[in-house]
Amino acid sequence: MRARDCKIVATMGPASDGPDRLAMLIQAGVDCFRLNFSHGVQADQAKRMAAIRAAEEKAGAPVGVIADLQGPKIRVGTFKNGEITLRFNEVVTLEASKEPGDETIIRLPHPELVHVLEEGDVLKLDDGKMQLTVIERHRTQVKARVDFGGVLKSQKGLNVPTRRIPISALTEKDRDDLAFALGIGVDYIALSFVQHPDDVREAKALIGDKAGVIAKIEKPSALEEIAQIVEVADAVMVARGDLGVELPPEMVPIAQRRIIRVARAAGRPVIVATHMLESMVDAPTPTRAEASDVATAVYQGADAVMLSAESAVGRHPQSAVAIMDRIIRAVEADEDYWLGLPRDMTPPQATTADAIALSARHIADTIGCAAIVAYTSTGSTAYRVARERPRCGVVGLTPIIATARRLTLAWGVRAVVAEDAHNVEDMVEKANTAVRALGVADLDDRVAVIAGIPFGRAGKTNTIRVFRVE
Repeated sequence: MRARDCKIVATMGPASDGPDRLAMLIQAGVDCFRLNFSHGVQADQAKRMAAIRAAEEKAGAPVGVIADLQGPKIRVGTFKNGEITLRFNEVVTLEASKEPGDETIIRLPHPELVHVLEEGDVLKLDDGKMQLTVIERHRTQVKARVDFGGVLKSQKGLNVPTRRIPISALTEKDRDDLAFALGIGVDYIALSFVQHPDDVREAKALIGDKAGVIAKIEKPSALEEIAQIVEVADAVMVARGDLGVELPPEMVPIAQRRIIRVARAAGRPVIVATHMLESMVDAPTPTRAEASDVATAVYQGADAVMLSAESAVGRHPQSAVAIMDRIIRAVEADEDYWLGLPRDMTPPQATTADAIALSARHIADTIGCAAIVAYTSTGSTAYRVARERPRCGVVGLTPIIATARRLTLAWGVRAVVAEDAHNVEDMVEKANTAVRALGVADLDDRVAVIAGIPFGRAGKTNTIRVFRVE
């Protein structure tokens, strides 16, 4: 039983493939794995999924799986010589065409992009290495000034932080990968290029209840409607890679803080991702700045922190997980961490379930409960309690393995698959058995239990009971 509340997500790759390696990563602290559909083929992801489930069975605890879709990639077209040189303050033309460009014309195979560009818009090329500003707008082309130049090669990435681009967040590849991912039984779909709540709604219409949707926040246009996006999503990811390209570097920490606050207020799990322990792709230990970065996300109340290349292709994946685990534990052992968490709590909604969850935290804090046990079918009851950030942590009892796997992203929740209770006495008995088996409570410790009566009906949380462990 892990003695920490913030969860760890690790990206699968050549460095972490295989049941034995996965078992070591789970033992080191991984709660959920990410399959990156931007790399590899579907057959590779199917093998990884099978290996995760084999390692999950060996570990004897639920393990979540996220399928991260690639999303649309806005790129410049090709050049006759394979590349051009952009020089400071020169003016270049951007034109919607699939023909090769040259030193004076950059062709864009995205006509919808050219149509929305306006004077003053900023364009960043090749992950922000070069930048243009639009100075003239014409019917089929625009002219832009080079703010800082360099060598631009064919099909390098293009970002437009100042404009919402009218394209779907789901490409044909994404739709094919989505159907495949649902077929192999992933627990979450991470949706890239989210700009508007309708992007999430489009994905959810295809997914239904087969998986949760994680909205990746990586564009400034998403920040403008962050509350609405969080409301319709099942979880949120602070995708700092692309966000760091589209925003000035000094604004990324502020955006991270804001996204976490909005997600916490809505009771949605929030993951902080990208470059957390980047130096550990090669080095056996992180830099002090990286350790501080992980700690900051934990202090801010993130539900989970994520490893990308560190666990996918790094030389020390198990060490990266173990060090991240140590950093989280150190923060959660700091009294200032617990004093700071309530600052971002928001008033509960005027519902019975929210009132019960808040009451459970107050009771647990007042009488020193060893745990709060939440009976849940869909996971909503456990999420509500996690939103209150109780110091004792939460045990989510559910009869549904899919729910248990989704709860691996929820702060402080240890998910256990168990049959639903038949009556109050059975409710207490099953809760007693679970906390003893998990090692979160000793004899005579007090435990708070919340559930819905009548039992077996989702969305009816209306009961709280305190018992002593036997």
